Formats: sequence, structure tokens, C-alpha cells
Amino acid sequence: MSLDSFFSAIDVSSTGLRAQRMRMNVISNNIANANTTRGPNGACYRRQQVRFSTLLGGALQGRGVAVPSITEDKREPKKIFNPEHPDAAKDGYVAMPNVNIVEEMVDMISAARSYEANVMALKTARGMVMKALEIGRA
Repeated sequence: MSLDSFFSAIDVSSTGLRAQRMRMNVISNNIANANTTRGPNGACYRRQQVRFSTLLGGALQGRGVAVPSITEDKREPKKIFNPEHPDAAKDGYVAMPNVNIVEEMVDMISAARSYEANVMALKTARGMVMKALEIGRA
């Protein structure tokens, strides 16, 4: 295995770390806005999702992951009858964000585990580079 292969592994892991960190930030934002009935645009908050894509290397080999966009979930807002709410429509219903806390927590656990897996892969690649350097000195 060449030194370039070790650095390639480190590059792949670092892109995974960045992508999962972005995913955790978006999930945190969803949880924080789970009850936001009126945002800057005047409408209720809509759940956001991170989209991943593959970064391609020189010979069309996967070289990591990128976050090309963050999109809104297309599910409709939940309607809750509360005529006393300041954001209630004339029929008494309030549009609530389409954020499901249980779904967000499952996504957060998945993102955290993916982040941990990338950290372990990074540590392993680093350890192999260090061992290769020790062998080279001997």
C-alpha cells in the first residue's frame, strides 16, 4: 500500500466527518424549530434534510462525500386546532412544522455513529502511516 493510499483514506474520512457534522447541525436546527409556527418568511418552519453525493477522484473512484445541498422536506405541515393561538388561521387551525422529534433523534444517532466510524477510520489510517514511517526508519 502506497503512502498516497494512506492519505486518500484520510481524505475520505475527513470528508465524511464534515458531511456528518453538517447533518448533525441540520438535525439540531430541526429540533430547535419543532414548534416554530412563524419564521422569517411568515410561514411555519419546514424540516430540512442534508443531501449527500460522492466526490469523484482521478480514475472515477470514490474519494469521499460532499453535501451539495440542504433541502426542505416536502411533507405538509401538521394542522392543530387552537383558535387562541396568535398564528391560527380563520378556521382555528395552526400550521405546525413537519418535524417529528423521534425521527430527528433517530437521525441524530445515525449521524453520530457515522461520525464515530469516520473518526475510527481516520485513526486507523493515521496509525498505519505512523507504522510505515517507523518501518522506513529501521
